[in-house]
Amino acid sequence: MLAARGFRRFISLLSGMALALVIALAVVSFAPRAFGYMPFAVLSGSMEPELPVGSMVFVHQVDPTNIAVGDSATFYRSDGAVVTHQVYEVDPVAQTISTQGIANKNADGIIMHDAEQTPFSRVIGVVSFCVPYLGFVNAYCTTMPGLFVVVAVLALLVAVSIVLDRMVPDEPAGNHARAHAKGRRS
Repeated sequence: MLAARGFRRFISLLSGMALALVIALAVVSFAPRAFGYMPFAVLSGSMEPELPVGSMVFVHQVDPTNIAVGDSATFYRSDGAVVTHQVYEVDPVAQTISTQGIANKNADGIIMHDAEQTPFSRVIGVVSFCVPYLGFVNAYCTTMPGLFVVVAVLALLVAVSIVLDRMVPDEPAGNHARAHAKGRRS
């Protein structure tokens, strides 16, 4: 009976933690949008160690003319892919930025510049902050299998909690208090 109650408490704790994780992911993914930040998962190592693979970067839209050399800018490549790279040149006349992945180096160890310049019209913004590992979690949970796993785990934890509540009667408050007091006298 005690083991079942302990197991029930454990399942309740797990359910609470799983729900808290889901809420935290929703807050981290959606709340920044209310303040003008767009989250993007870092999927390649071109900006390591500054922006590690699996991180989530939060990008704030800025006027491209205000981008400075050294900023990490997020933009659409000509093929439509979203990329975050370091800016090494801003050309306000041509209205372009030139970027580089700081981990993309040639055989001599020199950082290689991206092949194409990015027009201001394809700039999304600059990175304001980065949260390590959150990109992995977000990327997985936003796929159909990941969403299925999250929902299935939550449903399983709720079902086990309900079954345990029906199988194991609650201990009256007086019995617990008496047992606790008895333990202190011994």
